[in-house]
Amino acid sequence: MQATMNGKLGEFIRLHRERVSPQSVGLPGGGRRRTPGLRREELAQLCEVSPTWLTWLEQGRPVAASAAMLARLADVLQLSAAERAYLFSLAERLDPQRAPHGAHDDDSGTASELHALVAAVQAPAYVLDLQWDAVAWNPDAAALFAGWLDGDADVAGRAPNLLRFMFLQPAARSLIVDWPHRARRLVAEFRADAGKLAGQEPLAALIAELSAASAEFGELWTLQDVLEREGGVRRFRHPARGALAFRQATLHLARRHDLKLIMLLPLHG
Repeated sequence: MQATMNGKLGEFIRLHRERVSPQSVGLPGGGRRRTPGLRREELAQLCEVSPTWLTWLEQGRPVAASAAMLARLADVLQLSAAERAYLFSLAERLDPQRAPHGAHDDDSGTASELHALVAAVQAPAYVLDLQWDAVAWNPDAAALFAGWLDGDADVAGRAPNLLRFMFLQPAARSLIVDWPHRARRLVAEFRADAGKLAGQEPLAALIAELSAASAEFGELWTLQDVLEREGGVRRFRHPARGALAFRQATLHLARRHDLKLIMLLPLHG
């Protein structure tokens, strides 16, 4: 599987290298060129790596490409946002330029689109990013998750984070029925989401923070349990509304694969 992934990454880089004209990156054009676009040596020079290393990368050999190196490649190859995201996905790396919470407000209406999306759901709904920060939620979700989504940020000015709420806020233990079971599942689902990115920032800092602040999170994280995020019944003991039950549905967004929409659909009968 890893060899296949390396091969796809190398092929992607080679094909896009051949689409970049020398003039577009400040190199002299003209003369006879045996290959279209940039020569491998030229791309290596622009990215400040050795031609041998780049050759091995394009050939699909097991060489490690850092996030910083991939960012330089993306810039030199003039990749679009979608192409850049695909490059980092193939390399299983987290893009260091991935915008944090709030940075998408002026980016093609992404933030407004997310708020419109959750507003259209007639049930508690919220959107989580890769760190499980809530980046959008509707009034029904805010009313349900008192102590988490009923405020814009925590005391440190950070976005509302589901894991911080679950493990660091006493309100979560009284709100969520069968908290120990849900907490264990949540950590296993987060590990599945994070994958190899768990060792990279900003996920590594979040995991370290939670492990230091919550012995329960630290113990659950060391278990190495991995579970897919599933649907099913979610039960709550709301301080004002009493016992509540919902069926959870999770959808990943087509344009932003790092975001997921979680809906809690009321159970009837």
